[in-house]
Amino acid sequence: MPKLNGSSQHLCLKSLVMKLFSCILFVGFAMSACVPAKKYNELLEKEKQCSSELEKYKTNALNFEADAKDFKTKYEVLTKELKQLVADSSQLGNRYRTLYAKYDRMVKINEALETNYDKLRLSGAKETATLNMDLEAKKIQLQKREDELLQLEQELTAKQQRIAMQEAALSDLNELIQQQEMATKALKEKVAKALQNFESKGLSIVEKNGKIYVSMEAKLLFQSGSTTVEAEGKTALIELAKVLETETELEIIVEGHTDTDKMAGTKHPKNNWELSVLRSTSVIGIMTGNSALNPKQLMAAGRSAYHPVDESNKAKNRRIEIIISPNLDELYKLISEE
Repeated sequence: MPKLNGSSQHLCLKSLVMKLFSCILFVGFAMSACVPAKKYNELLEKEKQCSSELEKYKTNALNFEADAKDFKTKYEVLTKELKQLVADSSQLGNRYRTLYAKYDRMVKINEALETNYDKLRLSGAKETATLNMDLEAKKIQLQKREDELLQLEQELTAKQQRIAMQEAALSDLNELIQQQEMATKALKEKVAKALQNFESKGLSIVEKNGKIYVSMEAKLLFQSGSTTVEAEGKTALIELAKVLETETELEIIVEGHTDTDKMAGTKHPKNNWELSVLRSTSVIGIMTGNSALNPKQLMAAGRSAYHPVDESNKAKNRRIEIIISPNLDELYKLISEE
């Protein structure tokens, strides 16, 4: 059955009532009139149909009324939903318009960015080419620096090895020097002990620069102007030679020194040069002639008056200096190897 709205249901109910009223009037009128039995039966049948239809219409009317209430309720709900939808639609419309405006701005910004990007891309190609060239140059320069660094590392390694070797050699050299110093000190003590009886007679022993200086004043060895060694001086020289004869690694220099007075005679020695040299050779003769001292270890030298020890004391300047030096061949050899 089709559903009707409230107004249609009201019209249907009114039509139904009118039909029922007409039927009752018709029945009453028929019953009050004198009609045949057949006609009466037809009327009764008609009346039954009308009653049936009336019940049917009553039922329909009740159904229509219930449907009308249901429709009204649904109408109110739908009206409320419609209002909400209209409000939501208005909000969505506002949001749409706002978003569309933002979208339009973003489109314009994007177009501007694309334009700028194209410009930058075109200009960036040149800059990229320049940067690539610079980068290649930097790579070449870096490779050059790496090669130089590698070479420096190799040189450094070689120098470190050299330093290690030199440090080892220096250690050996220091050890040799210490041995020389110890040997020189021991020899000085040995010489000083042998000549201790002559220290108060113009004899002194000094260690200086790794050498031993035995200085004997002329009064202990010679008469004035003489080149002959006196007995006491000879004893001192022999004692010294006995100490040195076992020291085969020594170098011994015998230096003669005079004062500034000139020689008075015309015979030899004619001057202080000859006197200083002849006195040194006399000393060497005494030492080698009375010991096993190797002559190859000795050297005679004359200094004349040009190396005084005291300008105001001529007696101290007239002297023999015996300079005892360690043989430095091993030391020189070690240094030369370096």
